[in-house]
Amino acid sequence: MTAYEQTKNWMLSHPKIWLITGAAGFIGSNLLEWLLRLDQKVIGMDNFSTGMRANLEQVKGAVQAQQWAQFVFIEGDICDLEACRRACDGVDYVLHEAALGSVPHSIADPVRTNESNVTGFLNMLVAARDNRVKRLVYAASCASYGDHPALPSVEENIGRHLSPYALTKYINELYAEVFGRCYALETVGLRYFNVFGPRQDPEGAYAAVIPKWIAALIRNETVFVNGDGETGRDYCYIENVVQANLLAATTLRREAVNQVYNVGVNARTSLNQLLRLLCESLQPLYPHLQSFVPTYRGFRPGDVRDSQADISKAARLLGYQPAYTVRTGLSAALEWYVRNL
Repeated sequence: MTAYEQTKNWMLSHPKIWLITGAAGFIGSNLLEWLLRLDQKVIGMDNFSTGMRANLEQVKGAVQAQQWAQFVFIEGDICDLEACRRACDGVDYVLHEAALGSVPHSIADPVRTNESNVTGFLNMLVAARDNRVKRLVYAASCASYGDHPALPSVEENIGRHLSPYALTKYINELYAEVFGRCYALETVGLRYFNVFGPRQDPEGAYAAVIPKWIAALIRNETVFVNGDGETGRDYCYIENVVQANLLAATTLRREAVNQVYNVGVNARTSLNQLLRLLCESLQPLYPHLQSFVPTYRGFRPGDVRDSQADISKAARLLGYQPAYTVRTGLSAALEWYVRNL
């Protein structure tokens, strides 16, 4: 039995109270769905700046009525300290996903990005401390590696940050470390690589590449490839991310707490390879893709050339074993993409 299977069995017999910030977002709503399936009581908090009510409705339709009854939603902003304190009242574990997660957006509006990602994160640390929360697990980012050239990326190797977003996410890690030292607050940071899966928004200028491309391919619209298409990413299916969060929140290993971990699959896929894989998956349903040709354009400012996660630390200390590759993850999500995009 894997560490993840053991964790899920333990959770079923030991229900707790969880708070998810950003609960109406892509990652937050998937965490919500899995926690409810495991019969946990969940408080969700979101201000709908990027999250969507439709995501919560989809979760409601995916779980049993008695499980949905264990969910309480608070419409609130993490930039409001008192709202954070109220949300943390009586909570055992916090999964902090709320953030402005776009590199281009952070370049266009660094003040708003800092307010949400740094001030909001600090508010959550203070609220968790004041309410004696058992542990806060937070969304860190592979963007923190910046221009460090070594691949796969190891947690200790940090380069120069290439965007305000990347800097804010690294500041979160420093704040979490200080709160562990000064207040004995237990935290775990998860440096997500390129997460994809159901409920990821394909719309807008800052949409993630997989849902954006799938939507364009289905609709026979232009697909833009930044640069030469050889930019590589470690694409991580959402259920791998769920696994990492639950393992990080509930681990009993003292040496595993107040750490930062990569969450990926330790594989690099180029944009060109990804596009071929998407066309291969969708072509049986959409014959027009037989003659598809993408449009190449300039590199996007603030982007790193390649990223790939060394996941040995998460495997060793948390028991993390990603169950999905990019190919199997796309296969698992394809029905949702076709139905919703």
